[in-house]
Amino acid sequence: MSKTNKTSQVANIQLSLERFEGNPILKPDDKHRWETKAVFNPAAIYESGKVHILYRAIGESDISVLGYASSLDGLHIHERLDNPVYIPREPFEGVNPSRPYASEVADIYVSGGGGMGGCEDPRLTKIGEREYLTYVAYDGHSHPRVALSSIHIDDFLNRTWNWQKPVLISPPHIVDKNACLLPEKINGKFVIFHRVFPNILIDFVDDLDFDGKTRWLVGQFKIPTRALSSDWDNLKVGCGPPPIKTKDGWLLIYHAVSRDDESRYKIGAMLLDLKDPTKVLARTRSPILEPIASYENQGLKVGIVYPCGAVVINDRLFVYYGGADMVVCVASVKLEHFLDQLATNHRETNPESIKTSPQTKINELQRPIQGFCTKCRRTREIKNPRLVVLKNLRHTIQGVCPWCGGKISRFIKSKPNIDENTD
Repeated sequence: MSKTNKTSQVANIQLSLERFEGNPILKPDDKHRWETKAVFNPAAIYESGKVHILYRAIGESDISVLGYASSLDGLHIHERLDNPVYIPREPFEGVNPSRPYASEVADIYVSGGGGMGGCEDPRLTKIGEREYLTYVAYDGHSHPRVALSSIHIDDFLNRTWNWQKPVLISPPHIVDKNACLLPEKINGKFVIFHRVFPNILIDFVDDLDFDGKTRWLVGQFKIPTRALSSDWDNLKVGCGPPPIKTKDGWLLIYHAVSRDDESRYKIGAMLLDLKDPTKVLARTRSPILEPIASYENQGLKVGIVYPCGAVVINDRLFVYYGGADMVVCVASVKLEHFLDQLATNHRETNPESIKTSPQTKINELQRPIQGFCTKCRRTREIKNPRLVVLKNLRHTIQGVCPWCGGKISRFIKSKPNIDENTD
């Protein structure tokens, strides 16, 4: 075999995570009214010899709350609390009955059930003596936004849930999700990853003292979707768990969707530069986990693997994810082998930082896109908007009417910055 052929074979080696045969490790519990319908999208940290899992739960109220479970080996659940450990406390986390539109709950931004709003899709990051919680705050009507809270590590371990008052850190009128913190400062600044469709955005901030009124994330840098039609992550990408520091770089597990398979979420991996996490050193050319198991296709949303937590135990990487927006699952791999393959065979050719232009910073993105629904015969906000080029080369934004479910569209002159309204 020629040297060229050998190189080609090595480059095509596909990395993959190994599903735990006991999946799902958490299911909805009929004994607890707050988690009867779904438990999914789990954050995870490894502290004091156990994995602590904070998972999103939906019950009879249709409000998303966060539950707690733990595992000694990373696979089997040995404890699960009877009550939620984080519940909505602010108007931006749940529908306010005093609002005139409260009786007309819009499903345009509903993600994985929980139509009445709440606290969704948590991530946990330990920095110093505090555990920082980032999550999606949804009030049941407005654009989902990124919220931040924290708790002292001693309180967390002692299950004294003294969470700091939550605050919104992403701007109004923009769908922003998938936020997490880097566990270390870079050049004296905190690093926050988040996602405004279709890219991962990165901000460097001096402190985490957001006031929820005047100061927001702006999206200084981005990790974009891939460009080729054959790429598996060419429609949208989002951060999964907070990046993990390794000898080869920051390991970022992410989820992505492709244009030719846009209903299915898949998982990939990146290596980011240790000194400049805006630079992507390596990126998997194919998914490391796809939704093919039954528990990833039977739930509130078919074909979903959605990672929010990851830990390392004895040189093994454990990735915790939601299956079909219904259950909590885990997959793992030997970390050293995974990193060697990722760093060697999936290296990016141009690991450069990509700054966002002033026109694409999230505080300047356009407002929700309106279109005319021929069935309702009214102008409505377009749900799940996507750009479509017609045969006559005219550009149009097409989607779904949030009221009647019919097709809704709008002709445009050029490609806009389109908000994406799903996970």
